Amino acid sequence: MEIAIRTIGNSKGVVLPKPLLAQAGLEGLKAVHIMVENDSIVLSKPAKAVRAGWAVAAAAVSAKGGDALLMGEFSNVEDKELAW
Repeated sequence: MEIAIRTIGNSKGVVLPKPLLAQAGLEGLKAVHIMVENDSIVLSKPAKAVRAGWAVAAAAVSAKGGDALLMGEFSNVEDKELAW
């Protein structure tokens, strides 16, 4: 497939056909990762942020009462000597 490179102000751009984006698994994304690799421009799904969604998941577990301690409260013998 060949597509035109268009002038957009001082830049250049291409319009990617929807079927091509769907085939690459990029359809519906608002942003993609772009890089140059072996003289080619490569688009890929952006990496998810580390721990993305953890706060929401933890809140859901807590709301269901699933955040109780598994081993209960316990201390180490040396804890009495610590000054807080």
